[in-house]
Amino acid sequence: MSSQVTLPRLGQGMESGTIVRWLKSEGDQVEKGEPLYELDTEKVTQEVEADASGVLLKILAGEGEEIEVGKAIAVIGEEGEDVPDAEPEAKEAKEAKEEPAEAAAESENGRPEEAEAPAAAEPQVSEPAAADGGRVKASPLARRIARERGIDLRSLRGTGPEGRIVAEDVEHAEVAPAPAAEPAGEAEVIPLTGIRKTIARRMTEAWEAPAFQITMTADMSAAIRLREALVARMGEGDAKPTYSDILTKVCAVALMRHRAVNALFAGDEIHIQPTANVGIAVAIPNGLVVPVLRSCETKTIPQLAAERADVVARTRENKLKQEDLEGGTFTISNLGMFGVERFVAVLNPPQAAILAVGAIEERAVVRDGELVARPVMELTLTCDHRSIDGATASEFLRTVKQFLEEPGLAL
Repeated sequence: MSSQVTLPRLGQGMESGTIVRWLKSEGDQVEKGEPLYELDTEKVTQEVEADASGVLLKILAGEGEEIEVGKAIAVIGEEGEDVPDAEPEAKEAKEAKEEPAEAAAESENGRPEEAEAPAAAEPQVSEPAAADGGRVKASPLARRIARERGIDLRSLRGTGPEGRIVAEDVEHAEVAPAPAAEPAGEAEVIPLTGIRKTIARRMTEAWEAPAFQITMTADMSAAIRLREALVARMGEGDAKPTYSDILTKVCAVALMRHRAVNALFAGDEIHIQPTANVGIAVAIPNGLVVPVLRSCETKTIPQLAAERADVVARTRENKLKQEDLEGGTFTISNLGMFGVERFVAVLNPPQAAILAVGAIEERAVVRDGELVARPVMELTLTCDHRSIDGATASEFLRTVKQFLEEPGLAL
């Protein structure tokens, strides 16, 4: 018996998501737990697994289409089984988003074509017809790209199911000469993705907080020796510890000694957290995400290195899960690998603090009355003044500095 695949709620506050790419085509065999499609939410783009086994009988939501949580997006059943209509509420919601010209359009086999909802500020554009008078089969994303690039869909040959034109077909198409040159200096408009919308919203929230910064410089000589010793002990295939892993460990131990920094601001309350769940800021092509390593104070540096390597790899492969981004109590942002000496990181609400880490560089310092060269690193702590005060923040940062200069104190 066939079953409908509905859009799941992958995290608190999630109301909708956008289908980025189907990993299976209609008629393909699907196994329960196998990745079925990629979904873009406000926080992350991730693969969603099938919750049933069978044949993908019908895809109800096209690539690039935003779908509300709980709506039907596909049907899985036995080969040759009749495909039931979509749930009434799902069908009505889908039709309400279609352009008027597309609401009644159907393909030759009676299957409604997916349509992209028009932007409020854009004029209605009639869809191209095929040579035989029928409507050109194309995904919403392909139609949008074609409009932006001035490509006639009738000139393309689709490689999708039943000859449907997909985004890749448009990407590989030759762009027809524009009838008139665009005015010089016209700006390129790039719509915000779900992740960038979330970044914009959270950064606005961060700047509303009364924040302050403090900076200290740590001598990294001992930390460098520690990392070299750890790397020498690693087996083949093990993740090599980085300075970020050492920082994660020492910050976690320091957070347990200064628990007021390991806090979340919640309106009229401050929630002191029992364990150090440290977020690691990771840059990706379309934004910044902060996966979380949990209970870092209880783990060794090699264990943290293995977890960090795994989560960073999954971040860059768009394979993070919603739970990977939740529950953070403190964040580290390290730009040292880019040669940045110092910077100020923006708060990650509702966390009370975030640590910005610069590059390790040799500087002239005074030791025992003599001028010597030492590898040093600048640490800048940004704090939410509603949660913690300057003295508390200073004590925490001084402890982090002491642990970096004498790592044995933290191990």
